[in-house]
Amino acid sequence: MKIMPNRMDRGFYQYQEEFEQKALEVLRSGWYVLGKEVTAFEEEFAAYTGAAYCVGLASGLDALWLAFRVLGIGLGDEVIVQGNTYIASVMGITINGATPVFVEPDDYYEIDPAKIEEKITDRTKAILVVHLYGQATNMEPILKICKKYDLRLVEDCAQSHGACFQGKMTGTFGDIGCFSFYPSKNLGAFGDGGAIVTDDEQIAKDMKIFRNYGSEKRYYNKVVGTNSRLDEIQAGLLRVRLSHMDELTEEKRKIAARYLAEIKNDKIQLPMDIPGATHVYHQFVIRCKERDALIAYLNEKEIGTIIHYPIPPHLAEAYHYLGWKEGDFPITERLAKEVLSIPMYNGMTEEEQTCVIDAINRF
Repeated sequence: MKIMPNRMDRGFYQYQEEFEQKALEVLRSGWYVLGKEVTAFEEEFAAYTGAAYCVGLASGLDALWLAFRVLGIGLGDEVIVQGNTYIASVMGITINGATPVFVEPDDYYEIDPAKIEEKITDRTKAILVVHLYGQATNMEPILKICKKYDLRLVEDCAQSHGACFQGKMTGTFGDIGCFSFYPSKNLGAFGDGGAIVTDDEQIAKDMKIFRNYGSEKRYYNKVVGTNSRLDEIQAGLLRVRLSHMDELTEEKRKIAARYLAEIKNDKIQLPMDIPGATHVYHQFVIRCKERDALIAYLNEKEIGTIIHYPIPPHLAEAYHYLGWKEGDFPITERLAKEVLSIPMYNGMTEEEQTCVIDAINRF
C-alpha cells in the first residue's frame, strides 16, 4: 500500500458536489475579482476566528510582508521570530528591509517565551509568533512582553486555522493575524490564497488599499501598493471548506489521537501539547535521531514523509548576509536534523493509519 505524506484530492472528494457547484456558480457569475464571494468569505472567516475584520489576499507570504508594511516596520527595525520556522515567516520581515532576530524554540517547537526578552533592543519593533505545525503558542507571557516594551504583535497562522490558546483563536491576539490558504493547509484553497484578520478598522482599510495597487478608488492611488487579491473562485471554494472546518479539524485530531496512543518506539519522540493550547495537526511531527534511516525504511514500505524544515532560515543561502553560522542556534539546528512529518490528511483511512503505525513501531 502506497501512502503519500499528504493527499489533497481526498479533501476534494469529501465535498466534491459542493465544490463543483460553487465553482460553476462563480464561473457563471461573470465576476472574478473582488466580488461577492470574497466579501462573503471575509465576513465568514472573521466570524470564525472571532476577529472584527478579514482582508483576503493572494498568499500567506503577502499577508506577512503586507502586515509589516502596514504597521510601518522597515529598514533599521528588528522583529523577533523563532529560529525553526518556515522561511516565509522571515521573508515577511526582510522584504520590508527589517532585520529578523531569531529566538530558539521550546519543547513544543514554538517560540520560547523565556528567551524573548533578552533579544529586545531599542530597535525592536515587533514580535512575530508562528503557531507552528498547527499548535497554538503559549501567548500569555508574550502578550505581557509586548505590553511591557510597547511592541507590535503579528501572528503567522499559516498552519493553525482553528487552533486556540485559552479558548481564543490564533490570529486574534495581536495587531494582525496572517493566514495562508495554500492547498495543503487545514483550510486549503485550490491554488494560492491568503488573508489577514484584525480588530483594527484602520489596519483593515489600509490592507485593502495596499492589496489593490495602493488604490481605494479605481485609478486614484494613495500609496505604492501591490496586486494581492484573493480571487472569486478561491474565495467561493474556501467558503465551502470553511463550512466544514469543525468536522475536518476533528477528523485530523482523531488521527493524531491514534498516533499518540499507538506509536510506541523508544527511537521516536512524539509531539506534546502546550497546556491551555489546542492543536489542529496541520502536520504530525515526530523526532528521531536516526531520521535518515527512518526515512529510508519508510520509503521501502512506500510510506511518504516530509521534513519540516531541513534548513533553518538563519543557515539558508538567502540569508547569508545576516552573518549567522552553524552552531549559533543549536536547538533549532538539532530539530532540523531530527524532525519528520508523517502522513496526516483528511480522508486518511484507518487501514492507512494502521500501516503507518505498524511500520514506525517495527523500525
